Amino acid sequence: MSPTTPDSAPAKTNSSPDATGTTPHDGGSMTVAIVGLGEVGRIYGTALHEAGHKVTGFDPYAVDPVEGVRVCDTLADAVADAEVVLVLTAAGAGRTVAEQAVGHLRRGAAYVDCTSSAPDAKRSLIELFAARPDVELADVAILGPVIQLRTATPLMAAGPAAQRVAGLMRGLGADVAVVDGNLGDAMAHKLLRSVFMKGLAAAVTEAVTAGRAVGFEEWIRDQIARELSGNGQSTIDRWLTGSVVHARRRGDEMEAAAAYLDDLGVDSTMAKATAHHLRVLDRQTR
Repeated sequence: MSPTTPDSAPAKTNSSPDATGTTPHDGGSMTVAIVGLGEVGRIYGTALHEAGHKVTGFDPYAVDPVEGVRVCDTLADAVADAEVVLVLTAAGAGRTVAEQAVGHLRRGAAYVDCTSSAPDAKRSLIELFAARPDVELADVAILGPVIQLRTATPLMAAGPAAQRVAGLMRGLGADVAVVDGNLGDAMAHKLLRSVFMKGLAAAVTEAVTAGRAVGFEEWIRDQIARELSGNGQSTIDRWLTGSVVHARRRGDEMEAAAAYLDDLGVDSTMAKATAHHLRVLDRQTR
């Protein structure tokens, strides 16, 4: 499903009570809980405080104070009065946090899973919160490095509370795209992007490392830069078509490339994976 941005599809506003009998927040100062006070949680916590919000936080491993955040001794204390709860823990802790928080949230709260948990894991929160129809859920995907971009990091949100959290984070300067879909759909978009972004980064790293090993780093960097500039859609179409039409020949070429990197003592994981991918394409199109 297509995401919508503030410019392309303004959010509808409605101050009347929703299906849960609560009234959506209409802006201004809010009470926000941050669960997970690592670097990302600390950045958002302090920024929310500086924007005029009351911020509480909880992290069982946090030892240092966070500017503008009242760090609580328990999760229950941190979320009890929060209008919005932002979960910024590691993905593996997401389910545990939800199980521990569900019974302590105030009526009308928005519970926002900002972890990198898989889409199905985020959708499973619907069943967990079935007995709390008064709590709205949202799935947020973080689409960049918060450590570098701070609160300007692009975000994507989905689920019943998506517009609500989007308004909060836009107030910090974030570009928030709202997916017209279900809980987990924001993360689904991010993971599709990750296939490309992380895969491309790995391939570039492998190629540049090999180039450096033989004294051709400047040349290979120029080749990569040329391919990544220009008409992006045209390049995508060329890759999609060429990979199928020339799968067998390119598979041979990538096996040779992998063997060359092995001879250089350079990791050839991406070259070997590409050769395997091309062999699969060749078998599928015979």
